[in-house]
Amino acid sequence: MPIKIPDNLPAAKVLQNENIFVMTEDRANSQQIRPLKIVILNLMPKKTVTETQLIRLLSNTPLQVDITLVNMKSHKSKNISEEYLAKFYTYFDDIKHEKFDGLIVTGAPVETMEFDEVDYIDELRGIMEWSVHNVYSTLHICWGAQVGLNYHYNVKKYELKEKMFGVFKHTVNDDKCPLLRGMDDEFYAPHSRHTGVKAEDIKKISKLKIVSESEKAGPYIVMTEDGRQIFVTGHPEYDSNTLGDEYFRDLSKGLEIKKPYHYFKDDDPEKKPMVTWKSAANILFYNWLNYYVYQETPFEIENIK
Repeated sequence: MPIKIPDNLPAAKVLQNENIFVMTEDRANSQQIRPLKIVILNLMPKKTVTETQLIRLLSNTPLQVDITLVNMKSHKSKNISEEYLAKFYTYFDDIKHEKFDGLIVTGAPVETMEFDEVDYIDELRGIMEWSVHNVYSTLHICWGAQVGLNYHYNVKKYELKEKMFGVFKHTVNDDKCPLLRGMDDEFYAPHSRHTGVKAEDIKKISKLKIVSESEKAGPYIVMTEDGRQIFVTGHPEYDSNTLGDEYFRDLSKGLEIKKPYHYFKDDDPEKKPMVTWKSAANILFYNWLNYYVYQETPFEIENIK
């Protein structure tokens, strides 16, 4: 949350130059507050795990957030009961006439398929088109980022020579970007994917900027200047054991899988993972909610355009 200071306090300019958010008395006195409406479009197979991971991060602010969980009508989930979905999830058709402060599009285990081969792609493209005028800021994660970049900006995805799997070091490219306020110059984030996007393709698009990237994992956070669309190519929401669970699952199936990079202590699968990404993940979600949703969405949510 911002700190409120007198309008003409000299510290205001110094703090603003350091990318610290300060709010003058005039703005604070005129600010209206209401709960934020956030939609989570959960495309992951283990929905209860993903929804818990995301809600944990969204709850780490003083802001009140109202969550709506959405499931794809054109796809039958195999890993969760119909009763659970009926109780806690809704379909896009039921909310498409509403407007929302934020939308999260999760990853999905379909990245090796062509976009057009995904059974719910038409429904998903409809939701992404709807989001342009009915959601103030959309946060796309992993495959959600790839399909979002492809739909909105025709950015291609490429199959990798080997799975990008592990915890990778990232750098801050724009230290004035509010989304990265509080981030260290170098921070870590998990990736688990067989495909990726290329920086050279993104740099050709004037509306997009790469605000964080990794020498090994490539572009990490891509966004529009106004933050209405944000694309995160990794999985900042992952729990401490998520990569390990994926690794041991594939081993048990007899699949060829390398140990997740920079994950197990001493690179030994018999030892606990080294958790090095949670602080950066919390900062990322906190900043998204504060600077690109709460501070920017019209108080009268119907005025979103």
